[in-house]
Amino acid sequence: MVDETTRLNESVALKTFPTPMPAEDTASPVPFFHLLSRLKTTPREGWRRFDIDNGESIADHMYRMSLLTMFAPPSLASRLDVARCTKMALVHDMAESIVGDITPVDKVSKPEKSRREEATMDYLSQSVLGRVHGGVVGKDLKDVWDEYEKGDTLEAQFVHDIDKLELLLQMAEYEQSHQGKLDLSEFAYVAKKIVLPEVQAWSAQVLRERDEMWKGWGKAPAALDGKGVGPRPQLDAYYGNDAAP
Repeated sequence: MVDETTRLNESVALKTFPTPMPAEDTASPVPFFHLLSRLKTTPREGWRRFDIDNGESIADHMYRMSLLTMFAPPSLASRLDVARCTKMALVHDMAESIVGDITPVDKVSKPEKSRREEATMDYLSQSVLGRVHGGVVGKDLKDVWDEYEKGDTLEAQFVHDIDKLELLLQMAEYEQSHQGKLDLSEFAYVAKKIVLPEVQAWSAQVLRERDEMWKGWGKAPAALDGKGVGPRPQLDAYYGNDAAP
């Protein structure tokens, strides 16, 4: 678990990596290519609290997200830059290659989490990629990341919703693999934070299928109101409470 008092120092953090520190101020992108391996090997932390120790990595999560963006229904795709959404899905958690996956239950405030991640993206785009192709690629990655963080565009809202949908899919799949012995309803709460109707429809289908799965086991999962099944204040702080019941 990450502690609020631990302030990010990118160079110190990188020295703890099992892989070599990326070379800085170089025209070659190869050091960055190696750094990306961290996304393949760093687990998504939320599942580990439920003893899912060999669960998905950050890269696993972003890869499925990127594919999901390609399935935007025509009613939505006609208003979107779908290619930008796909890129955004692949970039949005890139900072976690250094700061790790900070979750709502970690002792890190949302502003501090944002500060750490922005500092990391600045480090990657400027120190590691600043001389690669004249810095154009690094700047583009940072611009796409900034757009996602601000959440002002339709593309960013869609990818935020897809982020939550991918979480719901993974939740149901872990429950299925445990055959009713693991209730992950704490994560189902994010369904209430999905905004776009098209993604809400996908989310509703996932939850209906999940209900049928639990009925097949002769059981029922916890309620989806976020009460009594997880850290509601922390969830609201991370996901916003505009859609809260």
